[in-house]
Amino acid sequence: MESYKKEFIDFMMESKVLKFGEFTLKSGRKSPFFMNAGLYQTGSQLIRLGEFYARAIHDTYGLDFDVLFGPAYKGIPLSVATVMAISKLYGKDVRYCANRKEAKDHGETGKLLGAKLKDGDRVVIIEDVTTSGASMEETVPILREQGDIRILGLMVSLNREEVGLGGKVSALQEIETKWGFPANAIVSMSEVIEYLGNPDEREDGAPVLDETQKRALADYYAAYGARKN
Repeated sequence: MESYKKEFIDFMMESKVLKFGEFTLKSGRKSPFFMNAGLYQTGSQLIRLGEFYARAIHDTYGLDFDVLFGPAYKGIPLSVATVMAISKLYGKDVRYCANRKEAKDHGETGKLLGAKLKDGDRVVIIEDVTTSGASMEETVPILREQGDIRILGLMVSLNREEVGLGGKVSALQEIETKWGFPANAIVSMSEVIEYLGNPDEREDGAPVLDETQKRALADYYAAYGARKN
């Protein structure tokens, strides 16, 4: 596993963004873990978060693209933090763009804020996490109605690796099948479990997950897992 992925897992834990316990998801599922990206709240956290996204995007899609698109609302600060990190780490200026939930009817009108999209633009979409892929139902049509743009892929922070709306494959796989572009994550839950549950993976030699948590995770993925990307 790449070192920045291990650092990102530690960062999620330090920021209390990733928690283990018993949580009821919007879908009604009882989950042994929960991720809340809204808990990235400070300047230093957003700087680090943008750098983790920048590294993952660089390694997955390269930097030969024009626009980073962040769907409202959580995708807006993610897109801003990440284009700043791309500029800092790689010396590449990428435009950011986001959508408004309601189109503005005065001043700078329209659905979008940030950069305008134009024919020929190559776009990467950035989000926090996706469980069902439902957000793409809104995002992709907004992008495609702007002109002849090409969506290179989606980057989220965590691949939960559970079955999506169809009940057979993961939400990220469903996105790829339906919309025709790849969907990837900085880390997957299988990587999280491997790193936090295995003393050999950690410099301090101490696992974070105890046996009860490991069993709960194993049971959850036996019921809802879709780990193959």
